[in-house]
Amino acid sequence: MSEANQKTIKQDESLEPVSPYTIMAKLFAHVAKAVVDRFGEEGKEAVREGVRAFGEERGRDIARRAAAAGHSNDMLNYLPHYDMGRSDLFEYETVYHPQEIEQTFTRCAFGDQWKKDGMEEYGILYCQMIDPAIAKGYNANFEVEHDKYLLREGHCHFRFRMKEKAAEEGREDNGD
Repeated sequence: MSEANQKTIKQDESLEPVSPYTIMAKLFAHVAKAVVDRFGEEGKEAVREGVRAFGEERGRDIARRAAAAGHSNDMLNYLPHYDMGRSDLFEYETVYHPQEIEQTFTRCAFGDQWKKDGMEEYGILYCQMIDPAIAKGYNANFEVEHDKYLLREGHCHFRFRMKEKAAEEGREDNGD
């Protein structure tokens, strides 16, 4: 092989290893597309149900991580014990308010890949379900409002909070 060809190959970014986020986003989109192509709306619901079950399992694991560190599965211990590391493939801001955590993502490895591949229709099935399901698995009284999506509005916006009744019961239990 000539030296010029070797140099070209070394500079070809498509030959570099890709992130696990890229691989998972592509896998999810292709599986979801196959299910939706074959089963239509029922397929979409089946994909959403699978994501919900996966999310709740992840949430239970996050609660176990918090417990192993000697912490409760309350709102403030959710993100510190989250199961997925953040790389420079994610850009976000987290703001802690007295009764909620607000997050805005302007870059997401999953959403960016689905957009790049033209697979938004399938990626959104994941986005619609995953965070509320993780929160529910973490604590049945923990809820997430995901009102903006990177795949639609260009950024994701989340509000994490404990349900009102649960928050009030927690204050009563603490003697407040």
